[in-house]
This record gives sequence, structure tokens and C-alpha cells, in this order.
Amino acid sequence: MIKRYSLPKMTKIWKMGNRFQFMLDVEIAACKAMHKFGIIPTEDLENIVQKADFDVAEIEEIEAKTKHDVIAFLTSVSGHIGPSSRWLHYGLTSSDVLDTATSIQLKKAGEIILADLLILSEKLHQKAVEHKNTICVGRSHGIHAEPTVFGLKFALWFDENKRNIARMKRAIEVVSIGQLSGAIGNYAHLSPEIEKEACNLLNLQAVNISTQVIQRDRIAEFLSTIAIIGSSIEKIAIEIRHLQRTEVGEAEENFSGGQKGSSAMPHKKNPIVSENLSGCARLLRSNLVAALENNALWHERDISHSSVERVILPDSTILVNYMLVRTTKLIEMLVVHPQKMLENLNITNGLVFSQSLLLELAKGGITREEAYKIVQTRAMKCFNEKISFKDYVLNDKEINKLLSKDILMSIFSFEKYTKNVDYIYKKVGING
Repeated sequence: MIKRYSLPKMTKIWKMGNRFQFMLDVEIAACKAMHKFGIIPTEDLENIVQKADFDVAEIEEIEAKTKHDVIAFLTSVSGHIGPSSRWLHYGLTSSDVLDTATSIQLKKAGEIILADLLILSEKLHQKAVEHKNTICVGRSHGIHAEPTVFGLKFALWFDENKRNIARMKRAIEVVSIGQLSGAIGNYAHLSPEIEKEACNLLNLQAVNISTQVIQRDRIAEFLSTIAIIGSSIEKIAIEIRHLQRTEVGEAEENFSGGQKGSSAMPHKKNPIVSENLSGCARLLRSNLVAALENNALWHERDISHSSVERVILPDSTILVNYMLVRTTKLIEMLVVHPQKMLENLNITNGLVFSQSLLLELAKGGITREEAYKIVQTRAMKCFNEKISFKDYVLNDKEINKLLSKDILMSIFSFEKYTKNVDYIYKKVGING
């Protein structure tokens, strides 16, 4: 991932020095497990643990000749250990080390993403409480529908984010898997007990079954979770982009001192953060497609997945980390305009109350079809002539014969649209 979208903590996980360290951790865990089961002498294990090290530049130099990254890595480590290195990689195959190291990386990356999701939840919760009583218009198909409260948007995102938290917990569990099963995955040279012991030392679960590789449906599930998180972020971003349009103006991204919106038009304040997030979400979805295609490999293994994962795993985890941090800041600093919301709510001169009138007429005894015709006729007249729907209805003789004044007045109240907000908040776990 390019530096522009990379944050240090996540990026560190994927640096080559750390990658080699995780590979070394796997090799040492395997040696410790073999020692426990009487394969490696104590003196040799002590030498391995004390002396094992590597040099990244040396590994790259060796790989340039061998064309094999694991052999280059083992050659560098063996040079630090000496004769005891004969036990290094004993009974293992390259993918035992590579895939288990990748699992460690994904687990650590997933834990950062999970922490990001929890922080985002806190901000969404705060905004839902803050705007619990902020009246605005709800829209369907982009058209004014009925009144609602702005806080319900945050409550909706909060509830979806809880599902993303649950998904990420599951995804971390799914990729926290190690294997030391040998060249074809049948434990021909090391027992399953050694694999289990080594995985315990690495805080991983041992696979139930593998071939030469840990199966890629696990990584596909992990990246699927990341892609879904991206789609949730895009949902938030698109809503803010719409609300910031000049014609709407109900909410906008924070515009910091000294910030400039356009190289040509000094008046512009553009929703650049939200647009950036929408674009980044596309990358996460495209990376998921690649991960799904990685699941089908030839026989017990080929390496067609390897080149793909060198790109999509660091890129996806680094990018979603960046997106979550940026989304949290976007929500925290969002500028909301309640007065503009009320102005927009009145654009249709009360037509947003048409359903309430329809239902009261039906309740009063006429058919729904007749009630719909009565309301639609009046609504279209008020829309075309830009007159108050409330005033027109209150003075309509036909409607006044069907409904009392008290009922008519109640139709144009916000109370029905806000009375169940507490119930909804309680269901999604928002207090306040």
C-alpha cells in the first residue's frame, strides 16, 4: 500500500524484517516442540534459541541466486546458529513456515482492525445520542418521504458496525491457524502432536487437515469481512456526500483552517474524505475477488496464490485500518446543521404528512383506495401550486366532514415520528 494510505502500526506488521521474524518464530516453536518430544537434544535447542538470527540484506542477496525465499531465509539463519542448525526446518516444508507466519500476521492485523471498529462504535454511539431529537426529513429514492430524527442514521451505522465487530472476531479466529504437516500434509516426518505443541507456543490453533498449504477459504473469509467493513464505510461516506450537496446542506465534513477546496473556485468545500473512502472501498472489494480465486489450487499445492497474497494481504489490512481511522475522525468532526434540516423538511410545504392523512381517513371508515385518491389529489395540487398542505387540508370541506379538527391537527405533529426512538435505541444497544 502506498504511504499516503498507510498508518505505522499496521504497516509494521508487513515489513520484511517482521515477516522474517514471524517465520523465525515458527521455526523456533517447531524446534521447541520437537525437543519436548525427544527429537532435538537440549544443547542444540539452546543454541538455536540463543543464536537464531537473520540479516534481511543477506537473505535478499542469497535469494537472488537461489530464487527461493525460504531457502535464502534458512541459509541466513543457519549461518548464525552453526552445526545445531541441522534441526532447523526438520521435517517441514516451506508452506508450513510461510503459511503459519502469514496466520500470525493476519491475526495481529485483525486485532488492530477490531480495535479500530470498537473506537468507531464509540463515536457512532455518541452521535446517535447527540442527535436523538434532531428532526430531519427521511428520503426514499432521494425524494422526501416522512420526518425522522438524524440520530437514527448513526444508530443504524452503529448496529451494522456491531455486526462487523462480530464478523472480525470470527475472521480472526478463522485465520489464527498453524500447520507443521510436511510436504503433502500427511505428517510423514513429524507427528500431529508436534504441530499442536508448536501452534500452542504461537497462540494458534492447529489445522484439522491441510495439504501442503493452509486452505485459502480462511483467507477469503478474512478478506470478505474486510470488504464488508469497507462497504459499511462507503454507506456512511455516500450519505455524507449527499447531505453535503449545496441543495441539501444538512451536514458537512469539517473544513479545517487553511484548508482549500478547489484550485480554481475559492468558495468550494468538497466532501473529499467521503469521496476518498468510497474509492478505497472499491479496492477492498476487488481484493476480495482475488482472494476467492486463490482458494482453488492444483492438487496439494501450487504457488499461484503466493504472488496475489503478497499484494492483497498487506494492502487490504493497511487500507481498511486507514479507512476506519479516517471514518472515525469524519464522524467525530462532522458538522451538522439542524436549522437547515428543518428548512428542508418544509420544502414540500407539509406533503411529508400525506401518509398520516391517508391512514386517518382509512381509519375513519372510507376505503384505502378512496382515501388514497383524496390525499393524492390534494397533495399534487399543493405541490404544483406550492401551497401549504396543512392549510389546504384544514380548510378542505370534504376532509373536514370525515375527520375532526383534533385529528387533523394531530396529523401535522412530529410526535408519531419520534415516539419510538427510545425503543429502537434500546434494541441496538444505545443508551441515552
